[in-house]
Amino acid sequence: MEDVKWLLRRCGLPILLLLFLVIAGVFCWGKQHTEKQKVAEEVWEPPVEIENSEAETEEAENAETSTESAYWFIPQASDDLLSEEEKEQLQSTVLSAAESVREIYKDIVIVDAPSYSSGINEFTNEQRKAVVEQLGRSGLVSVEEDNAMQNHEAIEAFYADYLNGQDSMVTVFEVHRDGLIGAVTFIYRKGELQTYYIGVRWKEGGVPEIQGTSVSNVAEIKLTEKGYFIYAYEYVIAHASLRQYWRIEPLPEDCQELTEKYISGLSYVNYNVLVTNWNSSNVEDILMPCMYEDIYRIYTGENLKTQGWEIPAEEYEKIMTTYFPVSVEQLREHCRYNADHNSYEYEMIYASPYPPFGEVVDYTKNADGTITLIVDGVWPDYNSDLAFRNTVVVQPFEDGTFRYLSNSIEQIELELPPIARTKG
Repeated sequence: MEDVKWLLRRCGLPILLLLFLVIAGVFCWGKQHTEKQKVAEEVWEPPVEIENSEAETEEAENAETSTESAYWFIPQASDDLLSEEEKEQLQSTVLSAAESVREIYKDIVIVDAPSYSSGINEFTNEQRKAVVEQLGRSGLVSVEEDNAMQNHEAIEAFYADYLNGQDSMVTVFEVHRDGLIGAVTFIYRKGELQTYYIGVRWKEGGVPEIQGTSVSNVAEIKLTEKGYFIYAYEYVIAHASLRQYWRIEPLPEDCQELTEKYISGLSYVNYNVLVTNWNSSNVEDILMPCMYEDIYRIYTGENLKTQGWEIPAEEYEKIMTTYFPVSVEQLREHCRYNADHNSYEYEMIYASPYPPFGEVVDYTKNADGTITLIVDGVWPDYNSDLAFRNTVVVQPFEDGTFRYLSNSIEQIELELPPIARTKG
């Protein structure tokens, strides 16, 4: 103790200063360590679980924006010709129209179907036709690909206004194969064209809901003399057709039936049957292996299935000699006959995007029992409902089959497809 007193008397001030610094240092270090520990605790704090109510709120927000996001892949117009009030009114009108046909949908809706689908399971041609006709009875313009447009006069009036430079608007209800209803409103204002599209899908019990909306600029529209309404968007989606179309004035019923039986199953772009002048004297010019697939479908009503990419000769020759004035020898020479297997090589048809198609516009029943068909080649992608004209002669048989006897073709508005310059 005496030593301590002596030390304090001799070096009292320096020791006190040193002691003060040590105590202050310990205090500061402790405080800093405590703060670091606190920060670390904040960083590594266990994650907070989101309550169900918050998740439901987020879900509701997503639902509110679904009409904007469902068609995100479609180029949208930067300026809308319609006001928000007009859009809301159109949506209400479209939902009311959908409600009027819900009885047709109520028993065929898929439970918990994805929002991007129509919500429909196995929608038949008869059901599509029933929806179109019901909408038509309500005074709405309605259409689907296999039946006549209802109330097409509204389209004609809109097109007349467009040609006269008068502001106008018309809505077309299109019923798709999967049951989805697309309401396309064409707007012409201040010299500009747009469409406002509203897609309607179906929930359990046949309850309609808006799947999405989109606004697109239209580059051009055309109403042809034969009754095709053809239009093109300013921006075309990749792999989409260049133009869209509806036939607003139907073919006569007898021409529709002849088209379906004799012409619809044939292609203008995969082989030469419709694009070459031929008859029994030069039928070899049209013989191409790939044509068998379509002829088989015409004969059976079913898609062709093969084993090992081969078709039994008996089947192949029976069908081809029925539908064309050819001999077995001609088939074996031109259609890749394999003598070792007694079969023909199967050559797949690769789909061609948006090719022309034919429709019978007139016909003559000849004294010898044959029918001469006048067929117009329609090519909407190139803005034509009379690209070329065929004269096709067919011979019906009592069993329901028939034979193509000849074809001649004339270019009208467009050149023939490239396959016309290829011989079988």
